[in-house]
Amino acid sequence: MTEQAEPTTEPPAEPLGETPDATPAEAASGANAAPTGATLPQRDDYYLALAFTAATRANCRGRKVGAILVKGDRVIATGYNGTPEGLPNCLDGGCLRCSDRASFVAGTAYDLCICVHAEANALLTAGRFGASTDGTTVYTTDQPCFSCSKELIQAGVEKVFYARAWRPDPRVADDYRRLQERLHAEHVPTEYEIVEFS
Repeated sequence: MTEQAEPTTEPPAEPLGETPDATPAEAASGANAAPTGATLPQRDDYYLALAFTAATRANCRGRKVGAILVKGDRVIATGYNGTPEGLPNCLDGGCLRCSDRASFVAGTAYDLCICVHAEANALLTAGRFGASTDGTTVYTTDQPCFSCSKELIQAGVEKVFYARAWRPDPRVADDYRRLQERLHAEHVPTEYEIVEFS
């Protein structure tokens, strides 16, 4: 005689790894399973949080900026603003534009600044280590400046998500708007802040 299982009143357990953003492999393995009752951040929130984390490494007297370069749902490079490798940091007086703020109007004279912007650093890091930037998405704490916008387009970036807006020189506002449209730049309001470490 075979024993039959008692009927249960509990609902069947949900398979591990079943999140709206889980890949089939993640869902099957349960590798990215959230603890019961936990909510995973949406992908855009996750990448934007990484950009804010990258900004904590920035060494700039003006504004700390971070950027993440994503391809195929994987981070391929990060960047933050600061002086070129091997030169004195901005906070150590390595950048005249940042150390003499009174002589330079905010949002201008970037071509005279020795610092490399976060978006440019992410692109350069990808190139330095052989990662293609064609078809990528950038998540950045700040809307890319005029120069970074041109560089992102030339590198094949298809989309930009940013948290804080940037205002261009009014004389080139129309050109800047066209660059942002080409990048499909999208403002993403967020409560993230750059944490200062001491």
